Amino acid sequence: MFPNDNYVRRILEALSGTPERPALVRDGAEMTAGEFSGAVLTAADVLRRNTPEGEIPVVAVLTVTNTPATVILRYAANLVGGTVVHLHSTNAVDPSDQLAAEERREILASTGATFLAVDKEYVDLARELCERLPKAPRIAALGALGTDVLDLTAGEADAIDLAAVETDSERPAVVLYTSGTTGRPKGVTLPYRVRGLYIAAGLQAPAPTVYLSTLPASHSSGSGIDLALASGGTVVLHDGFDADKVLSAVAEHRVTVLTLTPPQIYQLVDHPGLSAADLSSLQMITYGGCPASPARLAEAVKALGPRLLQFYGTTETSGISMLLPPDHFDPGLCATAGKLTAEVSIRDQEDHRELPLGEVGEVCVRSPFNMLGYWGEPEQTAQTVREGWVHTGDLGSLDERGYLTLHGRVGEVMKTNGIKVHPTTVENALLAHPEVAQAAVYCVVDADRVEHIHAAVVLRAGGGADAEALREHVAAELSPQHVPAVIAFHGELPLTGAGKPDKRWLAAHEAGAA
Repeated sequence: MFPNDNYVRRILEALSGTPERPALVRDGAEMTAGEFSGAVLTAADVLRRNTPEGEIPVVAVLTVTNTPATVILRYAANLVGGTVVHLHSTNAVDPSDQLAAEERREILASTGATFLAVDKEYVDLARELCERLPKAPRIAALGALGTDVLDLTAGEADAIDLAAVETDSERPAVVLYTSGTTGRPKGVTLPYRVRGLYIAAGLQAPAPTVYLSTLPASHSSGSGIDLALASGGTVVLHDGFDADKVLSAVAEHRVTVLTLTPPQIYQLVDHPGLSAADLSSLQMITYGGCPASPARLAEAVKALGPRLLQFYGTTETSGISMLLPPDHFDPGLCATAGKLTAEVSIRDQEDHRELPLGEVGEVCVRSPFNMLGYWGEPEQTAQTVREGWVHTGDLGSLDERGYLTLHGRVGEVMKTNGIKVHPTTVENALLAHPEVAQAAVYCVVDADRVEHIHAAVVLRAGGGADAEALREHVAAELSPQHVPAVIAFHGELPLTGAGKPDKRWLAAHEAGAA
């Protein structure tokens, strides 16, 4: 990619060779590459013509996340050099648990949105949001949704000279609001540079990718969509993860690449229909988002073969390390997050000095994939980015081969029974029990401000282990100091929209039930 290249232009050029090939598939409906490119170019023309002269458009997007509209709107805004701001939270346990209206208004105001692009499901909410803003964005949509809504299909695709499109690589391309599992969501601002670097691999792909997207297209998982389309391939869009539907879609659409989180991999491995499913087309399952259990990964490798590829990264830094498919056959490496792909320094949390190999400290990253900062929050940005290093808030250690082991989050470390306990350590011990399918460990503080280890557990089908048996198992695997004070059994763990166990919800639920 060149300094002022535009990643959307590159993707549309890649798709132009096969205009009849399906680009997006959702609920059985196909949109060809030609139709998709035409929709992007047409919407881009309307946005460009309706942006005040001399301004760079800021396009807030509020749509049902895994729909063609979400992808088309981002591409259209980015094709004209605009900044896309997604108004979806990704920490929702269910669709109703989203950013409050006032939070969305605050985002619209702080970003100075020029347009609020919506679909029919959100147009009424968009009107309500704009009513109370001193400077309201113009509501826009892919279709005629009212006289007060700008129709982004009423443009001319030929009006955009694709070959001439260039964009400053350091201009903000997308603002992604972090999942908020550790606090108030922050607007991670990624430049065009990051998007361009991402699709470079897709442009070199030897064959078109068929990518199944179950994670929100409005968050960082949208990069997988970009890679697939840059290869001239197809993206199959699902509303969230359902093991039955995933197995069916892989067979029906001949999916080659699938992205999951560790809890979703566990569900797939435990699915009774896995052994009979046709996965012959599936070349790779990429996963990340939270640490994986070595014991459960070993089961996944046995069930799925050499298809697993782990990515560790954060919204602020993108990729940090990678565990390649052959690494998964080494039990020792399965306990790591893979080998470094970025410049990483493990720093002491107090004095920020670099720590030697093997010692646990904060993972700090310097990479061309790093964010510009948090939108409108210079103080928070200065705390997180210091001398070019992004302080991730993750705890890790490095070995002499360059493999990174994660030990949880800085804010999640518990001090109980006189020692520091990392939740990931206890989770891995629980998941090593033959009757445990999923586990999440978190801290609950009592009225005396004493920290206690709590665990939420999902047993395998037919499993009968009780809390005492699991406590004895943890004591034997680790120590009596690591034993959870409370073990609660669940039919399934609540997950954030990004597919991570929602520990804040679990802790709050226990507090509410007490």
